[in-house]
Amino acid sequence: MTLFRKLGPFARKIASSYTRPTSTWVDAVPLRPTKRKSNTELSKFFVDSKRVRAIGGNGGDGCISLLQVWSNENAGPDGGDGGNGGHVVLKASYNVRDLHLLTSVIRADHGEKGYNKDCHGKNASHNIIEVPVGTVVKTADGRFLADLDKEGTMFVLARGGAGGHGNHYFTTDVVQCPVVAEYGARGEDFSYCIEVKSMAHFGLVGLPNAGKSTLLQAISRARPKVAPYPFTTLKPHLGMVEFSDYEQIAVADLPGLIEGSHKNRGLGIGFLKHVERCSCLLMVVDLSSDPIADLALLRREIELYNPQLSSRRQIVVGNKIDVKESEESLDLLIKSEGESNVFGVSAKFGTNLTNLLLRMKEIYDSHLSEGDVSKQNVDEK
Repeated sequence: MTLFRKLGPFARKIASSYTRPTSTWVDAVPLRPTKRKSNTELSKFFVDSKRVRAIGGNGGDGCISLLQVWSNENAGPDGGDGGNGGHVVLKASYNVRDLHLLTSVIRADHGEKGYNKDCHGKNASHNIIEVPVGTVVKTADGRFLADLDKEGTMFVLARGGAGGHGNHYFTTDVVQCPVVAEYGARGEDFSYCIEVKSMAHFGLVGLPNAGKSTLLQAISRARPKVAPYPFTTLKPHLGMVEFSDYEQIAVADLPGLIEGSHKNRGLGIGFLKHVERCSCLLMVVDLSSDPIADLALLRREIELYNPQLSSRRQIVVGNKIDVKESEESLDLLIKSEGESNVFGVSAKFGTNLTNLLLRMKEIYDSHLSEGDVSKQNVDEK
């Protein structure tokens, strides 16, 4: 009740109107994180797409050598072959959650050159990089190549070059002392676009300064940047919500959308790509402004970018109910969208967040039973 006194009678009315028996929703309840948040200034964001250049290792050169031993100066050719260059390989693994291990340029080691006395060069080790299960590999122009949808699945981005033969390899009955060898082949060099097919179970979608980052901080241990100016979030941040049945729900804080985002205004195309990697959408609107117009704008931008995204499950979250002007806006929003699909919350003070999380858990369980949460496919535009 102390928190309700701070917020005033309207917040107390909103919180009580959403109070429902837990048994009518789900048996599991959200848990407060037991580990405190980090005090470091470094904040990690979620890397869901990356453009990379993969360069395979070059093969080692063959050796030209003529063996000379005691009492036999013409013992014949003894040049060894060069080693093979390493491959650049992606491997699907549950041990990683995003593409932070990928760098802009990925190189493999070169093969070792050949030596005399028929010593072959050492083959280079392959550069195997782990990526999340569900990673999609495309060419630089967007053509689909592979879907790493199972644990341990591999895809070779660039093959290493073969090692060159030494002069011993070219010995024949006719030419018994060749003085020729091969250079090692160069490794392949390709550019790719690597994307994660599914980023989170729920994505926070809204206009700039709607309170998405504050909401993610309130329900998880994530620490996205919060500031009183727009576009503080330029990269998606991921937070995990734990429940008493040992389930964890991933919630992503997505960059804010503006009017004309589907035309790439304000990096809109890049921001909208994050939306299609979330199974369900939490439409966060500011109750202190015009939430109905903001909600219509968000849905219009999503539909113009990809009409199939409009069929995704949506929950309308009216933030900032602690503001006095929000009472009338929330009532209009409930009349427009229905009481069961609208949640008035205050991310700053934590009002009504428990009921919102219980509703998210109910949707998560229903999607999990249908196999949609772990197998959400990327809708091709």
